[in-house]
Amino acid sequence: MIKRILCLLILCSIVACSGKVKKEQLEKTEEQKPTFEFGVWTTADADKSDADYTAEFKKYAQAGMDEVLINTNTDPVILSRITPLAKAEGLRVHAWIMTMNRPGDSIALQHPEWYAVSKEGKSCFDTRPYVDYYQWLCPNREASRNHILGLVEGLAKVEGIESVHLDYIRYVDIFLPIGLLPKYNLVQDEELPEYDFCYCDACVSAFEAKHHKDIRASTNTAIDMEWKQFRLNSVKRMVDDAYDIAHKHGKILTAAVFPYPEMADHMVRQRWDKWDIDEVYPMIYHGFYNEEIDWIGFATKQGVSDVEGRSIGLNTGLYLPPFQSAAELKEAIFQAKDNGAKGVTFFDGNALTEDYLNVIKETKAQLH
Repeated sequence: MIKRILCLLILCSIVACSGKVKKEQLEKTEEQKPTFEFGVWTTADADKSDADYTAEFKKYAQAGMDEVLINTNTDPVILSRITPLAKAEGLRVHAWIMTMNRPGDSIALQHPEWYAVSKEGKSCFDTRPYVDYYQWLCPNREASRNHILGLVEGLAKVEGIESVHLDYIRYVDIFLPIGLLPKYNLVQDEELPEYDFCYCDACVSAFEAKHHKDIRASTNTAIDMEWKQFRLNSVKRMVDDAYDIAHKHGKILTAAVFPYPEMADHMVRQRWDKWDIDEVYPMIYHGFYNEEIDWIGFATKQGVSDVEGRSIGLNTGLYLPPFQSAAELKEAIFQAKDNGAKGVTFFDGNALTEDYLNVIKETKAQLH
């Protein structure tokens, strides 16, 4: 009987201690939650001096930036050189890569068969939709996939970076943002064949093997859900493989994506809420869509809701040219924060005026 009483007392003590530990852990977790964060996209220049880079990174840090997403044209040597300079100013570094769209890729250009093909049968190798820098690779050819994933790995190996940051991780725009249509003198009320990709032999064969139909013979590919899902899954497979590579090298995987998953699905065959990904940076560029600033909050909330329970961080991307004042930019930051974003990221460093830098610094101080 005495032994039973002693055991009961010990058990009660363990439970009480366990409860105390759990409470302390929860309190510690609350304390460690990251504060609202600020980042900026920027493009590297190999000819720029270390002193100039230090001055640039110092400017960002003094304005309250926490991270910098750097496009080095997929050059790990330049990235290795400037990452320590950014980190010395207290900035986290993300290696920004143009993923499926590979303009000027000297290796890919030696392989015309790697390029995505439109429904019209024209290849991005020599017929480029919308703009000359649209040189999209096929996501299903083994050689083109391996080339892209090799570039991801090269960046992931760079010491000191936070993530590999995927951009253009999608198909060619089947629909442009409505605000951009006048620039190209276009009306897109339906899926147009010259902007509908990828109908290369590899994709058509892979689809037919899985679904037993020749998609080129379809009279209405726009309503063929298996064909749409096939392409969504092709992008997902690329992302999931990149995720494994980044994590193998102790880095996380992040991506710049279209405003929210349903919209991305419709416009560019991109369903980012289904990916293996650590953080997303939806480009909620209100001016592209002829929307007002409160749309930034709407799109942020939609994305946050879509990834709920998946441990995917969301950072709202803001495009600076449409803003008319620093006050508008501040409103946009709060639209993002109040609707669940963990931070905001600005495109791009060159567009950060003194007024914008000051309001970012002021807002960060207010939030912290």
